[in-house]
Amino acid sequence: MKISIISDNKVFVPRGYKAEWGFSVLIEGKEAILLDTGGSGVAFENLIAMQKPMPSIIVLSHGHYDHTGGLRPFLNPKVRVYAHPDAFLPRYFEGRYVGIPHIKELVVSSFQVIEHREPVEIEKNIWALGEIPRIYETALLKDSYLVRDGKKESDEIKDDQALAIKSENGVTLILGCCHSGLRNTVRWAEEVAGDEVRAIIGGTHLIAYDEEKIIEVLKTLKVDFIAPTHCTGMKAEMIMAKVMGNKYKTVGVGSEFEI
Repeated sequence: MKISIISDNKVFVPRGYKAEWGFSVLIEGKEAILLDTGGSGVAFENLIAMQKPMPSIIVLSHGHYDHTGGLRPFLNPKVRVYAHPDAFLPRYFEGRYVGIPHIKELVVSSFQVIEHREPVEIEKNIWALGEIPRIYETALLKDSYLVRDGKKESDEIKDDQALAIKSENGVTLILGCCHSGLRNTVRWAEEVAGDEVRAIIGGTHLIAYDEEKIIEVLKTLKVDFIAPTHCTGMKAEMIMAKVMGNKYKTVGVGSEFEI
């Protein structure tokens, strides 16, 4: 099974690929599965440039624009889209709109939309984790809210989910933004998949923490490697490189993994 980063803040392989503030990963299993679609059409353009298959399944990690903005080029009534119901709600951060930039009715009419709060096995040994129980620290956004039934409420980003892929080497955890918190997400992935998380790829949102908390979180990980992207933050990546040593991988658009 191959995992390819097709949208990120930086390009790792200089082959004409584009970077953006956004994130998207392609998993090539029995079907082509896309976790998130980036912030614009960049993910689609990079997918074409990388000569990758079009996805038959799309999983939305949460409803922020930088993970859902590139949905339109993938419009196909045969494609299944998995998302938490809250992913389609209007949401705001520091007074500006940061939610999904598509009308829900358009998405529902253009895809086979499957809304879920519980974990869903979208392919054998691949789970969309659904709403993640929170025991440890989270990575939420201050001064943010969503609108539900015409009323404002604090945005706890309950729709935040990730993908867990189980193989003979353990569980590979693919993160979108990890607003639920890295320790919570790892714990839930292990419970759902029934095995230890041995690899982490994606946005860890460690940018939300100070150095002491970042080190505390990293020291709990029992992984073979961690490849942080998007919302991790350069400071956190530098700390990660120091704490994790050669288990830390520098990645970006064009990076590929075999699991």
